[in-house]
Amino acid sequence: MEDLVKHHLNRQLRRLATERPYQIVAGAAAALVLASGTGALLANGDDAPVRQETTAAVAELAPRLGDVATRSQQRIAAVPSTSPSRKASPTATSAKPDPDLTRKAAPKPPSTKVLDYDYEAQTAYWNCGPAAVRNALSASGVETTQDAMVAPLGATENGTNSAEDTTRGLNQMVKGNPYRTHMIPGPATPAQMDQLQADVVKAITDGRGVVANIVGSATDTDGGWHSFPGGHYIAVVGYKNDGRTVRIADSANPALPAYWMTTIDLANWMATRGYSA
Repeated sequence: MEDLVKHHLNRQLRRLATERPYQIVAGAAAALVLASGTGALLANGDDAPVRQETTAAVAELAPRLGDVATRSQQRIAAVPSTSPSRKASPTATSAKPDPDLTRKAAPKPPSTKVLDYDYEAQTAYWNCGPAAVRNALSASGVETTQDAMVAPLGATENGTNSAEDTTRGLNQMVKGNPYRTHMIPGPATPAQMDQLQADVVKAITDGRGVVANIVGSATDTDGGWHSFPGGHYIAVVGYKNDGRTVRIADSANPALPAYWMTTIDLANWMATRGYSA
């Protein structure tokens, strides 16, 4: 009989395990009463009193078991959930685009480029500055005259003072003030030579001529000798070999209006002076 009761209790507990927690508590308490009552009554050897007294014991404890179940349910409800809270994931539309990914790479400049320009020799020995600026502007499609550029450059019979003046005059004629003055105060350094090459390529690629203020002597790529001990202004209207060689429009001699010169030689020719690019 004891085995039969235990078997019955085990079946009840397995069934209660699948139901709500407070039922398990009530079932466990009832099982305890049944087990205790059964142990006491089995000693009498009579099966009927076992069932009767067991049923009576369960009925007597029912109100208390209900209280236990209610308190257990309340405790379970008070326990915070251990499942992780879901955080709102950012949507694709809220993410800011990476400027490095959206920015388009600038096209590579051509290896060789020479601008279309309208050459004109200087009209006086002192106005090489206005003539060089006028030739450079013609490469940008800007029409003007040497006389018109005298006042913007502050040129006189003593010439044009510096590249600062040619930069000012060029920016007065070209939209957006794109020109900047680059000085070479002493012997040209490798860094200044590289900078000149980059500036010429950028300006010519943008459709703008460069004006250089030179002094002394230099040799072009054909071996021609060019000497200006008192200083001179020339226009750079093109380049080749990725800017290692530049095309010069020289207003001094209409018999030789243009020639090629290495960027290194041009940088040395501008030592103690500068250029507008």
